Amino acid sequence: MMSVEKLLIDADTYLKSGAHIGTKNKSGDMKKYVFKVRPDGLSVLDVQTLDKRIRMASRLISNYNLDRIAIVGRRLYSKTPIKKFAEFVGGKAFSGRFVPGTFTNPTAKEFFEPEIVIISETEQDVQAINEAKIIKVPVIALCSTNNSTRNLDLAIPVNNKGRRSLALVYWLLAKEVLKEKGLIKEDKEFSKTIDDFEYQVKEEEKRAEERKKAVQRRERRRKSK
Repeated sequence: MMSVEKLLIDADTYLKSGAHIGTKNKSGDMKKYVFKVRPDGLSVLDVQTLDKRIRMASRLISNYNLDRIAIVGRRLYSKTPIKKFAEFVGGKAFSGRFVPGTFTNPTAKEFFEPEIVIISETEQDVQAINEAKIIKVPVIALCSTNNSTRNLDLAIPVNNKGRRSLALVYWLLAKEVLKEKGLIKEDKEFSKTIDDFEYQVKEEEKRAEERKKAVQRRERRRKSK
């Protein structure tokens, strides 16, 4: 009987973060990662596959100079996770709009020559993917069920839109890369927590999110009548 490799973190933590929850849309590239579809139409990703891909990504990243990693994320919720990864592991975080020419134009203000690129969402960060292809460096990307895997070297199937999910994945990647590099030997040596990697929602953002959820609840009630 084949032994199942122990998860990097307990399954309950993965599930509570929502890391396994995809979208209602499934791209052709991501269909193979869908474990099942919930009654409400949301796709569910396999936690074992997610865990395995984080291990694979960590090993790949560790083959390169840590100060030459580019971590890209346009969405608001990816801002803190990518900055914390750069702070605790190395490299440079590019949050918000990715300026064309950042990887390809030596005269650009933010010019950076990465050896490897980590992407938070392929459609949002497609400019960075295209430039990575031009300069021929590997690309790792967090991909939900609606994303494309075109021009990627490794896709990590995960909820790349949720605050807690993004924090968890970048926290795990940071810890595992440091272990692969031999900079720490055990998990307990990495003192940072998932909370440290999570974007903190401002009060006005909370109110906007509450209004959005209220609208969604009313819409669900209307459709159920």
